[in-house]
Amino acid sequence: MIKDSVPLMDTLLLASTRIRCLHASTPSSALLTEFRSPAIRHLCLSRARLLSQRQAAMTMCGRRPDFRSRFPVTRKSASPMRRGFSVSASTEHSSLPANRKLIVANSVVIVALAVANRVLYKLALVPMKQYPFFLAQLNTFGYVLIYFTILFTRCRLGIVTREMMSIPKWRFAVIGFLEALGVATGMAAAAMLPGPVIPILNQTYLVWQLLFAVLILGRRFLLSQISGCLLVAVGVVVAVSSGSGADHTLSGIGLLWPAVMVASAAFQAGASIIKEFVFNDAAKRLEGKSLDIFVVNSFGSGFQALFVFLLLPFLSNLKGIPFANLLSYLKDGAGCFFNTGAKISGCDGAPILPLLYIATNLAFNISLLHLVKISSAIVSSLAVMLSVPLSVYIMSKPLPYLPGGTSLSSNFMMGSIVLVLGLLLYNIPTTPTKLDTKTS
Repeated sequence: MIKDSVPLMDTLLLASTRIRCLHASTPSSALLTEFRSPAIRHLCLSRARLLSQRQAAMTMCGRRPDFRSRFPVTRKSASPMRRGFSVSASTEHSSLPANRKLIVANSVVIVALAVANRVLYKLALVPMKQYPFFLAQLNTFGYVLIYFTILFTRCRLGIVTREMMSIPKWRFAVIGFLEALGVATGMAAAAMLPGPVIPILNQTYLVWQLLFAVLILGRRFLLSQISGCLLVAVGVVVAVSSGSGADHTLSGIGLLWPAVMVASAAFQAGASIIKEFVFNDAAKRLEGKSLDIFVVNSFGSGFQALFVFLLLPFLSNLKGIPFANLLSYLKDGAGCFFNTGAKISGCDGAPILPLLYIATNLAFNISLLHLVKISSAIVSSLAVMLSVPLSVYIMSKPLPYLPGGTSLSSNFMMGSIVLVLGLLLYNIPTTPTKLDTKTS
């Protein structure tokens, strides 16, 4: 019995020590003296020689032995969002607290600038009430000069590299065309719709953004995010339509012009999503480097100005300005803007109020594009929508050059509450895996 049990014990001991022999790092002499069984000594000796040969080969190649390849490592399975990550998708929430704080800080700045932009635009129209079309074209064409001047300076300083300038320009042409088309269709519809209906129909902008983000960026949204966006849009509609009356209805107008206004919002939303796509694609092209926002601002605004220039005869007629009289109109508008040589009175407040509006609008556009860059077009839209009830509330109070205030109904407060609830619902974190990267 004792003699028969020796091979059995050797077999059992061989099986139990197989792994230890595979990973042994002791000299072969120690392995020979560690076990008395010939079978085990033979196995360990062969394994030790093989290990020594592998280490010598790695040393000759100038590499350190990678012991991780011989030790199984248990890794946590990636979340579905991480497995579907791609550079073409866009971030809704950042996994880095510092980046999240940066997004929140930029969103606060956007809200403040958006409120100031709306209020100052209302004030700028006091002296420029006869020349709103001139003010719009001054923004369109004047910003091109400003943006390209800043871009040229940043190129000379080395901030903007040649790789950044080599981004395909046809994308900016698409952005400019969509924005110009959005302006043209928006003006055409605004001329045929009641004033209070226009901001309500414009809230379809966010719905279009959600749709284009899915189609263009391949993004997936949580149900809470979709519900939050819809609540924000509903809240803005309720707040803007406070004190609604007969002029808020669409009776007798038909479906054509409301559909044109909705299409205008779609063009603008498509342009914003393509801007986000440009940033995401540039990160891949530039090997992780960040594309300068003035590259997008400059070329996007340049192409927009080009298409607006081509549409000037159509746009001027929409504003009731015959194209033959457009040059004279622009000359008079410049005189009123600088408050010199105008043929009409009532330009008090110029050029201070228009210049304040232009400076604020310029800062708002730059900050808005920066927020798109670090977060997403949808996050930037939500921040802008939050400014709508705040602007309405401020403009309901007496202001310089606008002494008469207005009262707000209970619908305004209700709409504001719904809007804030929508923002909270959209931004409520669910689990860390759902907040970590760009959803695709």
